[in-house]
Order: sequence, then C-alpha cells, then structure tokens
Amino acid sequence: MPQDIAFDLPFPLALSPDLEGARRRNLEWVQHLGLVGEGRSLEWYVSWDMPRLAAHGFPYAQGPALDLCADAMAFFFVFDDQFDGRLGRDPAGVARACQRLIDIVHGAGPRAGADPCAVAFADVWARSTDGAHPGWVARTAHEWEYYFAAQAHEAVGRLRGTPADMQTYLQVRRGTAGTDLPLSLGERAAGINVPAAAFHSPQLRIMRQAAIDVTFMCNDVYSLEKEEARGDMDNLILVIEHSRHGGRDEAITEACGEVRQRVERFQELARQVPGLCAQLGLTGDEVADVRAYVDVMAAWMSGYHAWQTRTHRYTHAPDVLPHTGPGYFDQVLGA
Repeated sequence: MPQDIAFDLPFPLALSPDLEGARRRNLEWVQHLGLVGEGRSLEWYVSWDMPRLAAHGFPYAQGPALDLCADAMAFFFVFDDQFDGRLGRDPAGVARACQRLIDIVHGAGPRAGADPCAVAFADVWARSTDGAHPGWVARTAHEWEYYFAAQAHEAVGRLRGTPADMQTYLQVRRGTAGTDLPLSLGERAAGINVPAAAFHSPQLRIMRQAAIDVTFMCNDVYSLEKEEARGDMDNLILVIEHSRHGGRDEAITEACGEVRQRVERFQELARQVPGLCAQLGLTGDEVADVRAYVDVMAAWMSGYHAWQTRTHRYTHAPDVLPHTGPGYFDQVLGA
C-alpha cells in the first residue's frame, strides 16, 4: 500500500493555534458559497480536514490570514475533484470551464449565475490580492493561470491512456498540482515581501522548485490508488513504471529517491542563504523576510506531508466514492 510509505522530511512541524476557529469558519464559507452540499457530501468534505492542512502548512497564520489559506485549500481540492468524471475526459470542455476562471484572474468578475467554483475562486482571489504588493499580484496571477490551463492537458493524458515521459509529466503536474500557489499564499500569510534580487536568485528559485516537487511527488505516492482507479496518468509512480518497464516496488523506491534528492538540495542551498543576503547587501528587515520565506517553504513541505498521511481523502476514497462513478457528490463547476 503506498500509504504505508514513509518520507523523511527533516523540517519542523508546527500547528496554528487557531485551528478550531478555522474549522468553524471554513465550514461556514464552503456551505455559504455552495461549494459543498449537505449529507454525505458534507461528511466527506469534513473528513478531509482542510483547515488542518492550512494550520500545519501555514502555522504562523491566524484569523483572516489562516481563513484565506484554509478556504484556498478547500477550493483547490473541491475543484480538482470536478474532473474525476465525464468532464475530465473532455480537454476542450475543461479548457472552456477553466478559461472563465482565468478571466477572473485578469480582472473579469464571475458571470451572472456563475457556478460555485467561480464564485469561490473570485472570493479567494479578491481577498488574497487586497493590499498585496503589485509584484506579488503579477506573479501569482501567472501561477493561477498555469494551474487552470494545465487541467486541460491532464485531460489529454487521460484520453491518451498511457503515462507521459518524465519531462512532459513534470510540466503538466507542476501546473495541476498548483503548489506554487500555497507558497505564494504563505508569503501573504506571513506578511513578508522578499526582495526581487533574492527571490529570483538561483538558490531561492531552486529551493522553491524543490519544495513544489517534494509536495506533489509525495502526494503522487499516497494518491496512487485513487488516481489509478480513475484513469489518471499524471502520477510519478506510473510515469516511472512506464519509462523503466519495471515493477511497482521499484517505481516507488525511485520516487522516494527523487524526493530525497530534492530535500537534500533544499537543505544544501538553505545553508547558502545568509551568504547570499550579505552579497546582495540586504537590510535587516529584508534579511528577516528572506529567512521567513525559507521557513514558509519548509513549513509547507512538512505541513502538507503531515496532513496527507492522515486525511481520509486518500485512505478512505475508494470506499466513499467508487471509481465506477464521478469522484464528487456535487457538481459545482459549470461545464
């Protein structure tokens, strides 16, 4: 069972003290916007415990900052499940549905009678950009566009029926995983503004990519059975099996090695950050923001891992939503 695999992520694990408050407020939010229905749908959503993901992934956040992170996580996973059905095998339909969300990123409001996904995303986007630095808004707008646009290419993979090569997989998976976005949300929640010269340094860019890859590669292991049953092809284990013509155990071992290499690289580069800050002549406040940014990335890796190893979303998914039907209770995304 892939859920039995243990990854060694040597980063501190913490928990926001506002977890219970976030649980209450997040539940009100998803129900108010119609993102989650009643009955079994609500029970299934609650079993994921998205506020715990936010509280672990952004342990420095409380109140509105933690709520934004929890609501964004809720949107991500509810939205993702909308493609576990007929729509997920229609690349053109996916592209049309996602274009409406991309339009919101670029200034359009939700259309009259918009579906709950559009309304929820518009709310998350408005709250996250309120008072944000223009550079952060521009960068994050591109990240959201990449996330939404990549969904159509995941649908292409389902129709193809075989895993892609590693390079193609990484391009699509880095988009559909959307794990750039939690790091950007973490910057907002932590109240930091990393100077551009530092943010785009080789050290921090490679560290950010490592943090992104570690998160979705671990997730590919834990979600393998759920995704394989539904015909998803963009999964690291399946890609390795297909390219190496090897067995499942060998593929999982290689995937663990991919994660380990990135963790070690992250740690190696983190030790170079103080020297980098000195070379760039950063002020004390700027150095503090860079250090906090490194902590944001580390907290996200450890927090996401802690959540995904205990959430019912992966350990109970086949029992709650058999692969013979859609992977959701409520259709909340307009086709």
